[in-house]
Amino acid sequence: MKTKAWGNLIYPMAPGRITAKPRQQGLTMILDRCQGLNETQDLLALSGDYIDYIKLSFGTSVLVDETLLRRKIELARAHQIDIYPGGTLMEVALFQGVYPQFVRRAKALGFTALEISDGSISIPRSVRQDCIKQALDAGLKVITEVGKKDPTLYVPPAEMVEQIADDLALGAEKVIVEAREAGRGIGIYDEEGRLRDDEMALILRYLGQRQDEVMWEAPLPSQQSALILRGGPNVNLGNVKPNDVLGLEAMRCGLRFETFRHFAPQPVLLQMDLTARQAMEYAG
Repeated sequence: MKTKAWGNLIYPMAPGRITAKPRQQGLTMILDRCQGLNETQDLLALSGDYIDYIKLSFGTSVLVDETLLRRKIELARAHQIDIYPGGTLMEVALFQGVYPQFVRRAKALGFTALEISDGSISIPRSVRQDCIKQALDAGLKVITEVGKKDPTLYVPPAEMVEQIADDLALGAEKVIVEAREAGRGIGIYDEEGRLRDDEMALILRYLGQRQDEVMWEAPLPSQQSALILRGGPNVNLGNVKPNDVLGLEAMRCGLRFETFRHFAPQPVLLQMDLTARQAMEYAG
């Protein structure tokens, strides 16, 4: 990691925030609708240290020029970022009967991972297991996803956690809990995008010691702060908008209103409530 502009003068308020790559916790996955190369280059120059995964959303990677896509993948890999096509594309490949070829092509293009999901179509467990195995055998990392994109298709927490455990046992690196791009009325969020505490509590209870192996899709900053306050600075978060990466990292570090007072030690909070002159006297 390069030397930061403020050096060691200002330090993160959140204790234990993991900043070094490769990380196993505190992961951030961004949802990329196939930004151009210049946008990607600027994003990674500014925020690359805080991005662990780039998901090329939906089937958008099918629609772009091969040379451009390869260069984009190379940019991500140069910043120690895993990059993969969205799970919907995997489901399309399976539906069209070309999943083995899809895996080989993903590897040939330079992708480092694949997402295995059943958010749009129903996939028998044995087929899902075989999809995971084929991707792993091709030398790709596997990230799976649980939950449905259709808000009328409810997946009970116990069933969700059973699927999570099965995927991890087969070699999945992380399992994502579905929330879609909007983050409303899906999974752990209500129709307004607020965290359903009861749903979250049930999933966490069933997960037990495996909570660090799950990534929560959290496209809205309010959701990101709620999950950080609940799970700490190293909670795994996904579907983050590219322009929100630095803001999210500031929240993780306690350098933003939403988390500053939560992570600040009590004497610092006292200083914050004093007048400027009193604060100077207190510090002296």
